[in-house]
Amino acid sequence: MMKKISIGSWAYIMGAFADKPILLPELCVELGNLGFDGISLGGFKPHANPSLYDTPAKKTELKKLFADNNLEVADYAADLWSVDSFKQNDAWLALFDESVRFMSEMGYGIIRIDSGTPPILPDGWTYGDAKDFVKTQFKKCARRAAQDGIEVVWEFEPGFIINEPKNVVEVVTDVNEKNFSVLFDTCHGHMGSVMGARHIEEGCTLPGGILAFIEMLKGKIGFVHVIDSDGTLNNQGTSTHNPFGTGNINFDEVIPALLAAGYTTDWWAIDLCEWPDAWRATAESKAFMDKLNEKYCK
Repeated sequence: MMKKISIGSWAYIMGAFADKPILLPELCVELGNLGFDGISLGGFKPHANPSLYDTPAKKTELKKLFADNNLEVADYAADLWSVDSFKQNDAWLALFDESVRFMSEMGYGIIRIDSGTPPILPDGWTYGDAKDFVKTQFKKCARRAAQDGIEVVWEFEPGFIINEPKNVVEVVTDVNEKNFSVLFDTCHGHMGSVMGARHIEEGCTLPGGILAFIEMLKGKIGFVHVIDSDGTLNNQGTSTHNPFGTGNINFDEVIPALLAAGYTTDWWAIDLCEWPDAWRATAESKAFMDKLNEKYCK
């Protein structure tokens, strides 16, 4: 069955766009004109941060913006980056709760989170200690979100602790909550399985690369970000999100592998995060995914 296609709104407010962000009204008009089915909505200012939409009238206005441009909200990326989840866990969880309450009021169903701290062990901690901390944190998130019928998807990546394939599988398995799964971003998957980028534990790359990683996560992938990778890190210390066709990922292998691994969610979400020319790359990215969707999901 054909999947719907969204794109991450954060690509147009970060990096090269930080000083002159593309605001939601302009972005939504363009996405509607290009035929996107939805938007992967960032909770980062000046986009849909709960503090900016804190009245019923403002929430109604935001809903109307999407409806007027025939866009659904595929998922919501909570803005949790202002605090460190290890050093300020109560504040981090409070921000998560705020995002869930906002989502519930807006009718959004999937929240994106990460482990919330760089891949650096705190003094005196073992990696086992760190993994246990994150597992407990994610259990709390999943149980809180379940109260409002919301799914939680964890995006592992080089910029945050726990990104080795076997440890990603361990964490999502041990959290073991029905509404908790992995957000598999293809460029992060490549960087973790092939490049070993910012791994704390050595020797965790996979001979089978990204395809082997996807197989390891069979039945555990709840959302997918699609984008290419040239094997490098960006200035923020996470995966470079190369436009399709400018990196090393074979999507004629990856898309079927994701489907075979049980990816049944309705969406492919394009992620041009931190790409300096994301605005001009948007139309080409949509056309690329349309062809893959037609080829493998019809």
